[in-house]
Amino acid sequence: MLPAEDIQAIADELAQAEEERRMVPRLTTRYPEMTVEDSYAVQAEWRRRGEAAGRRLVGRKIGLTSKVMQAATGITEPDYGAIFDDMVFENGSVIEFDRFANVRIEVELAFVLSDDLEGEDVTVFDVLRATEYVVPALEILTSRIEMEGRTIVDTISDNAAMGAMVYGGNAVRPQDIDMRWVSALLYRNETIEDSGVAAAVLNNPALSVAWLAGKLASHGDRLSKGDIILAGSFTKPMWVHRGDTVLADYRELGTVTCRFV
Repeated sequence: MLPAEDIQAIADELAQAEEERRMVPRLTTRYPEMTVEDSYAVQAEWRRRGEAAGRRLVGRKIGLTSKVMQAATGITEPDYGAIFDDMVFENGSVIEFDRFANVRIEVELAFVLSDDLEGEDVTVFDVLRATEYVVPALEILTSRIEMEGRTIVDTISDNAAMGAMVYGGNAVRPQDIDMRWVSALLYRNETIEDSGVAAAVLNNPALSVAWLAGKLASHGDRLSKGDIILAGSFTKPMWVHRGDTVLADYRELGTVTCRFV
């Protein structure tokens, strides 16, 4: 593990980069001995500071859940990050582009929990019982650490690249659909750019949430009633620019859209 003073220094650097809307050099080039657990310690410090400043934790995001993304990054395990209340936007929101850096969009399902989920042995059935509903969502990715050559250590420290999320469409109970076959068409400025099926997320997005519950338990944490969980993308990250309108069409589950200005 890195010394506590290094964890604090990295958290300081990332906080300043977020405030100044800029990126810092990769951590792995400066701290080659840095581990995944060090990265989660940095993220935990970032979260602690956010809560101390009055931000409210409302959920978590899960990343690197698809085989395509794992193969592209050379990483075999998902990661997670925190979602604060000021990161959540309603359907149709107009969003300030300069709030983020290297802006990309992913297509996901969001779970909203009706009960706590805690422990390293949480199963997919526990997740289904504890889920009030699932709803279409877009994840907005951002980067506070330079992207070229990034590793899992850099990404986790960067709150798993979580910038914000937009939710919309039709909320449904998980037992009313086969989540594996939920599909979406992703448009940018009325041109289709990508499509995907939710089974790309560990074969079932509910398995992604079960993984998260177990991972949090290993860090002495848990998922709570009311939490929003972004279960992972089933499209590739799509670059967006100022002025772009993004729309994801989930067919029976409706659409979710936003515009960047």
